[in-house]
Amino acid sequence: MILRSLRAAVAATASLAAVAGAMAVTAVPSTALADEGMWTFDNFPIQTVNQKYGTRLDQAWLDRLRLASVRIQGCSASFVSDEGLILTNWHCVVGCAQELSDAQKDYVKNGFTAGTREEEVQCPGQTAEVLTEITDVTDRVRAAGEGLEGAAFNAARQAAVNQIQTEACAGDTKFNCQVISLYRGGQYSLHKFRKYDDVRLVFAPENQAAFFGGDPDNFNFPRYALDAGFLRAYEDGKPVESPNFLKWSAEAPDEGDVTFVSGNPGSTSRLLTMSQLERLRDQQLPITLIQSSELRGRLLEYSLTGEEAKRVSFDPIFGLENSFKVYYGQQGALTDPAFMATKREAEQELRARVAADPSLVQQIGDPWAELDRVQDTARDLYLPYRQLEQAAGGGSQLYQMARAVVRASKAEMPADRRARLAAMLGEETPISTDMEEIRLRYWLSKTREYLTVDNPQVKAMLGRESPEALAERLIEGTRMTDADFRREAAGMTLEQLKAADPLLAFVAANDDAAKAIADRWAAEVNAPTARAAEKVAQARFAVYGTNQYPDATFSLRLSYGEVRGWTYRGVTVPPFTYIGGLYERATGSEPFNLAQAFADAESRVNKEVVYDFVSTNDIIGGNSGSPVVNAEGEVIGAAFDGNIHSLGGSFGYDGELNRTVTVSTAAITEALRNVYPNPRILEELGVE
Repeated sequence: MILRSLRAAVAATASLAAVAGAMAVTAVPSTALADEGMWTFDNFPIQTVNQKYGTRLDQAWLDRLRLASVRIQGCSASFVSDEGLILTNWHCVVGCAQELSDAQKDYVKNGFTAGTREEEVQCPGQTAEVLTEITDVTDRVRAAGEGLEGAAFNAARQAAVNQIQTEACAGDTKFNCQVISLYRGGQYSLHKFRKYDDVRLVFAPENQAAFFGGDPDNFNFPRYALDAGFLRAYEDGKPVESPNFLKWSAEAPDEGDVTFVSGNPGSTSRLLTMSQLERLRDQQLPITLIQSSELRGRLLEYSLTGEEAKRVSFDPIFGLENSFKVYYGQQGALTDPAFMATKREAEQELRARVAADPSLVQQIGDPWAELDRVQDTARDLYLPYRQLEQAAGGGSQLYQMARAVVRASKAEMPADRRARLAAMLGEETPISTDMEEIRLRYWLSKTREYLTVDNPQVKAMLGRESPEALAERLIEGTRMTDADFRREAAGMTLEQLKAADPLLAFVAANDDAAKAIADRWAAEVNAPTARAAEKVAQARFAVYGTNQYPDATFSLRLSYGEVRGWTYRGVTVPPFTYIGGLYERATGSEPFNLAQAFADAESRVNKEVVYDFVSTNDIIGGNSGSPVVNAEGEVIGAAFDGNIHSLGGSFGYDGELNRTVTVSTAAITEALRNVYPNPRILEELGVE
């Protein structure tokens, strides 16, 4: 989901409180209510959906959709042919396009089209994963931590998780096995994925076609965005055979048609307790918003210094704006009194139901009080934890790679894992040293500001240097920009690293302090939170049953809904936009200037084709690129955004206002015919 644009969010400030206040927060999650829920595939309410929408879904339908759904880095996608062709969003492949670009060829600005299979280019670090198995491992994970507290609890749980994952994959590198916590620890599931490490870019439109309207249109509707891209999974140098794929529909849906979104929503917080939400509102979100905003300003200022600066900063700014709008929406919901009152009432009802059951009280105690105490500890630890560990480096790629090398040198790492680290670090990747210096300088200055000049860790980091001078010295002097050196460094001892490179020496000198605060956070915040949250989950199951959907965890989920617009404050928004509306909306000035290909193709395109549409599906960030399918299991679009009313979707859902925004396969088909002519892809999609 594209969640960005400070300007669009600010424009919505006046209505955000009312939006958040209207958001549904139910004490008893129920499929009988609105089209709410990001459901796991092993607990999808088939019967409810079939009754409500007259569909005939069965387990075979679910299995086909699951095996055609794909998880890529930070986004969702789907196979749309039997030769590994993958549909996702443009904004999910723009990072690849930027990494493949240089000053002479700008695939972000001008788009990318592979005319042949040989011209499809590998995206550095991209993977494609298909969920093949789901196994409940709750009892095994819980048993590992019985009777333990703090660091011992964490270590035992992690050891059990590692063992489960290792046993499930049995050393086969073609699989990725991941134990996922659901319902805030109420359940643990082993997800086994078929993994593909060779993923290549096939098609991406011009950025102005995919992101037409820019910040003002973002998180709004109507939209006129071709936010679509194609990848292809390869194995052993050949396209992957993908018999489980979604049949392509070149026809747009009708209003009222049922829709399903299969993807990997990143994170929601609908099951947090009031004390957790209040700390999020009062401490974590304000700091995150302030720092994100200031960093965005610094990067925007840099982007104005030249064409190359504008090119290399495009994707980082894009991502920052995306994140900023998420946090802005979350803060808007949590500062709305009506919304928080509704959340409080729901919690009070659950606690009253628990208190009325002595056997349940004996079983779980008072986990809400436990979580209250944890928040006091978290408030004290959060700033040093954030600055020294969680946000260390300020997003600098070089810092993150240096930290990975330093920590590997201090760990007893098997030879095969060290070899994988060396191979990963040794991949060629474009690095802008200007951007690296901006990020490192910003992080150092904010750490000094937030932890104060007299803080021992700040003194150790800066010595007698300023943040600006230190960042310049480290980035200009480091050899970590060289892939061959990074590969070599992965095999060095700690003492060798300190002597070999100033950035590595800096990280090594300060990593013990970072690790110490991380260990405290894990033992004093994460461990007791996990134990108490499990008890809250048990209470919810005991009171309301298991017919509930869990919070999002970037694991595969399925939501259901229908194509439908909405009415707000007397204004009705229709569910569709049409390609002709793009030309009407264009002004010639950024961000409402036409992409060159669309301007050139105006006489050829069918302006009656549905461009984007909205539906009542419940999604969140991470769902970007998710296939939107009809009852026949055909793909009819790729989800790429939400409307303004979904800004607080982390904490609740309102079926009357929340909408998923999707680019239609009808528009993608028209673009591949007449805007970016690509008969090769159309033929593979089975489109005449």
